[in-house]
Amino acid sequence: MAQHEQAIARDLDLETPFDGDGPRVELVNAFSAAYDNSVATARTCYSGKGIVSVEDVRQKPELRDRIAKSTFEAGHHTTLQHAHFQFALSNVSRQFLWSFLHSHPFYNSEQVSQRYVTVRADSTAIPRMPGEASAIYRNAVQSQHAAYERLIELLENPTAREYYRIFPARKKQDGRYRRAVMKKSQEIARYVLPVATQAYLYHTVSGLTLLRYWRLCEQRDASLETRYVVGRMVQEMLRVEPQFAKIIQDPLPLDETPEAEFFNARPAGEGTTLGFIREFDEELGGLTSRLVDRKTRNEAMVASAVREVLGVPRAHMSDEDAIRAALDPSRNALHGEAMTLTTLSKLSRALVHASYTFKRKLSHTADSQDQRHRMTPASRPILTAHLIGEPDYLSPTLLDHSAPARSLYRDTMERTWTAIGKLRRLGVPDETCAYLLPNAVAVRFTESADLLHLHHKHKMRLCYNAQEEIWKASVDEARQIADVEPIIGRYLLPPCGLRKLAKTRPVCPEGDRYCGVPVWKVSLDQYSRII
Repeated sequence: MAQHEQAIARDLDLETPFDGDGPRVELVNAFSAAYDNSVATARTCYSGKGIVSVEDVRQKPELRDRIAKSTFEAGHHTTLQHAHFQFALSNVSRQFLWSFLHSHPFYNSEQVSQRYVTVRADSTAIPRMPGEASAIYRNAVQSQHAAYERLIELLENPTAREYYRIFPARKKQDGRYRRAVMKKSQEIARYVLPVATQAYLYHTVSGLTLLRYWRLCEQRDASLETRYVVGRMVQEMLRVEPQFAKIIQDPLPLDETPEAEFFNARPAGEGTTLGFIREFDEELGGLTSRLVDRKTRNEAMVASAVREVLGVPRAHMSDEDAIRAALDPSRNALHGEAMTLTTLSKLSRALVHASYTFKRKLSHTADSQDQRHRMTPASRPILTAHLIGEPDYLSPTLLDHSAPARSLYRDTMERTWTAIGKLRRLGVPDETCAYLLPNAVAVRFTESADLLHLHHKHKMRLCYNAQEEIWKASVDEARQIADVEPIIGRYLLPPCGLRKLAKTRPVCPEGDRYCGVPVWKVSLDQYSRII
């Protein structure tokens, strides 16, 4: 075995950082001959005889390996994007998913929902730590799960009142709709669960992304879990494609990551973090999402781009007509389609020239959903850099309609941060302590988007079925854009509003998941909801 491949084998001598059932990784689907195919695609670029096949590549293994290495080292990596690997992941923490696996655009995941699937009490990652610390951690987890189960019960009545206010006819069939009420209760109750709560999912990436994962698998917030899970993914890949060991790079040590130097040099003391939090929240001014920057000529640039696509001068198409040609569903019926076709439409792509930047504050659980909008990227924080000794969390609206639930929620947050404080005083690393943070913990960050992809996001998240916080953020954003760019703003609508303008039927695409409110008849300044 070559020296480099021996080093890879040593790096892949993995040990789970958790007690009990740790993460499980299984490769369930993969392109065949991924390594050879990457070389075949590279050779095809310079072939005068047509497509170079995998069989052609295998006839010259030395040439194959030389091309693979040289193209990789030169940064010509598109050849590695053809092959994809699909993994079934189990017992991975929500913290790991948020901090690493879903923090970039080049993946696809389908994971179990905490909104609609009841969380079992034993589905929590338990990091390995000394006896006293382990007892504190386990007791905190038990307390969080007990609060979760109790909150589901306490929230059932206020949820039912609001649900049957919206759907009065369904009250006569309470048995049929009790499950729908319970799901909405547990959606709120999950806020007290720890980010250590485990998930299972399908996760698909290209060969290039997997190589990048391994190179940068040591990152703050979940470095031990990340290295272990990614290491197991690499093991699975090498099991079916051992040739990749010839080009794979060793992981960059945590202390050599770009963030390490600055993170380690941060001024000591909690006052620094508190100062940042107060400054950020003041800038938000009570909003969930605040528009802090935009191109000053957004509408003019979109209009100009539309005219360029169509080849007409300004004298033949005003700015408003041009914007409507791209954004108004009555003129661009693609906005009424179920599939997102706008990225393939020449006219619709004129929307990429308008852009916006927002400061946002969401809970961990809401942001875990929000980050799945991969074309509206954000600079999410090193969460342990925001960790303070006092509770720092968000509260869903429904809690205001149940004093016992609100009291239990607040007490659970206090107990959780007390447990985290005890662990920190025992010398437990912040990364391990952070697994106890509740889903409700506040995440502060800045997000930017071009209009094309922001429009798609608002189409999904202005729907009354969307997660409450992301819905609030989208409402904030749509209102602020409408204030400064009224032509663009009038077309930032939920799916029912766009489908109505496009004359697509049915107006609501949700079927039996219809929210009960004819939102297409309601103006943006009237948007309001409890559940």
